[in-house]
Amino acid sequence: MKTCMIITVFVVATSIAVSSFAQQTATTPAGGKTSNAGQVPVPANPAGGSGPSAPGGQPSAADTQKMMQQMMEMSKVNENHKLLSSLDGTWDYTVKMWMDGNTSGKPQESTGTATRKSIMGGRYCMMDVSGKMQMPGEDGKMKDVQFTGMAMEGYDNVKKKFVASWIDNMGTGIEFSEGTYDPATKSFTYISEMEAIPGMKTQIREVVKVPDSNHMMLEWYESQGGGEKKTMEIAYTKKK
Repeated sequence: MKTCMIITVFVVATSIAVSSFAQQTATTPAGGKTSNAGQVPVPANPAGGSGPSAPGGQPSAADTQKMMQQMMEMSKVNENHKLLSSLDGTWDYTVKMWMDGNTSGKPQESTGTATRKSIMGGRYCMMDVSGKMQMPGEDGKMKDVQFTGMAMEGYDNVKKKFVASWIDNMGTGIEFSEGTYDPATKSFTYISEMEAIPGMKTQIREVVKVPDSNHMMLEWYESQGGGEKKTMEIAYTKKK
């Protein structure tokens, strides 16, 4: 795996012009940047500045080596990835939904199971979800239907953000989101956009609270009528 990575890095590095590399190193503090609250520092350019360029506008051997070192640094697992990995396991969940955003009313409830596991050396976490939920049938009456979904989560060392994607059997799109982690509240906050039908885009905010190793709570907020309304929450309990 390391061999393949080195080859890939070399190909990418040698295809970048010196001008773009010089611009990158000029705008990036040599000491590195600190990520969002609760996230570990990620070196911005561990190799330092740019060296002399080779003829033909291509990076010199020294520049190429520095690029390779920086890309290798960006591929490392850190405490943010370990934070996601700590949630590995099988979880039972209960969903409450308020389609109109009126949380004082009776919610529509359903249950299921979510299995989380780390992959690719701890760089990503994959979650498989399976359960039943109430949906209107062709006759307009509510009935139980099988629900399946899959999430992929990670921490992007380049963006310095948590990233996630979601797919399920209730649609054909892929939801992409980016977020941060607050250690004071032990919560993740993700922002995304959903387009359930053409032209109807909805801004989404997800807050995932992890009070302890056996419980999680996801709160789902949608922008509706010029404001934000909570339309769903999912309570997770880890199986022993």
